[in-house]
Amino acid sequence: FKEKIWGGDKIKTILNKDFSPLENCGETWELSAVKGNVSEIANGEFEGMPLDELLRKFPNEIMGSKVVSEFGDEFPLLIKFIDAQQDLSVQVHPNDVLAKARHNGMGKTEMWYIMQADDGASLIAGFNQPLNKEQYSDHFSKGTLNDILNRVEVDKGDVFYIPAGRIHTIGKGILLAEIQQTSDLTYRIYDFDRVDAQGNKRELHVEEALDALDYTFHENYKTPYKLHQNDRSELVKSPYFTTNKFNLAQQKTLDYSDVDSFVIYIFTEGKGIIGYDGGEQQVQQGDVFLIPATLKEIEIRPEGNLELLEVYIG
Repeated sequence: FKEKIWGGDKIKTILNKDFSPLENCGETWELSAVKGNVSEIANGEFEGMPLDELLRKFPNEIMGSKVVSEFGDEFPLLIKFIDAQQDLSVQVHPNDVLAKARHNGMGKTEMWYIMQADDGASLIAGFNQPLNKEQYSDHFSKGTLNDILNRVEVDKGDVFYIPAGRIHTIGKGILLAEIQQTSDLTYRIYDFDRVDAQGNKRELHVEEALDALDYTFHENYKTPYKLHQNDRSELVKSPYFTTNKFNLAQQKTLDYSDVDSFVIYIFTEGKGIIGYDGGEQQVQQGDVFLIPATLKEIEIRPEGNLELLEVYIG
């Protein structure tokens, strides 16, 4: 659980996760192998073991040989729930090339799935007009940055793919699931002149952001998708992750024989049971499960309507 200057209480009120003694919770890092924030296995034979230790013991069995050949035993994705009671800072993430050169790390491409949005809630994704670095810098120095940012009203179920380099911010009143590369590199461009409890403003990275920004203009930044009831609906297919959505009102068996990767389930609504060779697990909204690459068949039995995101690499 991460307390944030912009965090709220929906992690508790909607997702039923107790983040006390924190004052608020802006983010939960649900599945993470980031140093200092490593997930622990919740149950079963390896209960209590840190994820990174499990990956070192069984890299191919957990991640899949193809993923290991690309990433070694570093888990390549980070899964979060984010609750914005106030707007996050306007920011950008560097791509792999820039992140490697500057920080010897990975870039940060991510996507958002909107789980709940207050009336009129909106976010920023990309620019609202064609421009170049010089024009952007001119707007920034004049204090008219807001004039060139693309703000979009959002609803539950909306999807946004945010490749590294795209300027963005999550707006107030939004609860979302975030799927991202394993990276915590953020260049903060503007923070609405906010101060913390000690009266300090957060650090900005204005110069670093200039070379990280992608100034390309797009007509639409929301990711369209076609919803298939009781079947897989593709949301995002990228070099970094594939994400699909299921809306299930009946039992579904999923076969992963052709997927040489771990699979992540993010349960965004409802409850049910997942069964597999060796047992079954109760699942509900807010649960995140890591399915090892060696497990090739999963049965999902919804109790009523069950909504989940399926994430893997490939």
